[in-house]
Amino acid sequence: MNARPWRSVLYVPGDKPRALEKARTLGADAVILDLEDAVAPEHKEAARENVRSALGARWPGPVLVRVNGLGSEWEHADRETALRAGVDGLVLPKVEDPRTVRDLHLRVPLWAMIETPLGVLRAPEIAAVPGVAGLLVGANDLARALRTRPHPERAPLLAALSAVVLAARAHGKLPLDAVYNDVRDPAGFTRECEQGRSLGFAGKTVIHPDQIGPANLAFGVTGPQAEDARALLDAWQQARAQGKSVVAHQGALIEQMHADEAQELLGLWEATQGGVG
Repeated sequence: MNARPWRSVLYVPGDKPRALEKARTLGADAVILDLEDAVAPEHKEAARENVRSALGARWPGPVLVRVNGLGSEWEHADRETALRAGVDGLVLPKVEDPRTVRDLHLRVPLWAMIETPLGVLRAPEIAAVPGVAGLLVGANDLARALRTRPHPERAPLLAALSAVVLAARAHGKLPLDAVYNDVRDPAGFTRECEQGRSLGFAGKTVIHPDQIGPANLAFGVTGPQAEDARALLDAWQQARAQGKSVVAHQGALIEQMHADEAQELLGLWEATQGGVG
């Protein structure tokens, strides 16, 4: 069972050709070529051309494009550029209404950004749309809309973060955690990655190459963890061969749920050892 990892998803501004070129070599599990917030209005057209060129190159993992929002003057040109160039998915900003996503019919995976209070409240309906592959948290806009104050543990946002994870997991979609703004604070970034993993996020969106390695580690599987998973599966398979439904392993009782979790961990381990990330 090989599940593609989404431990680190790197945003790259579409108006930075050198950054787009370098992004292919940085080891992120996926990349988002950004045409929205990271690109000033006067640079939108040039950014589209850069993205078109970048999508023609070979990438080691999925390449998504964050387009400008519905109703903006750039939305149609952004989508046409990405679709014609062969994108692996589109990131839609500030999604609040599941009907707008359902009506797109673009035949590529859609990733909905949850960045507003209404988006959080409607996250279950958005995640339920068949074309949606995952939900991404936009914490900066969300914090502003909620009028929260900065907090090192994201306490004011925890309810919203958990709501996004719950909505995504309930519908079999991937939840991706928000970016960490201070690229000069690796310790804070690592703490937030660990928090995101504990909350149930599949990975983290990142904005700097130095954040990729820590995100891959936090949302990945270590060698010892893989060995523990193999040992648990061996004990479980032996127990099942003996007709048992529960077995003691390393001082704990395990059942089918634990075996499924171990298999999932091994799938992620195998995927990351195969050169994906």
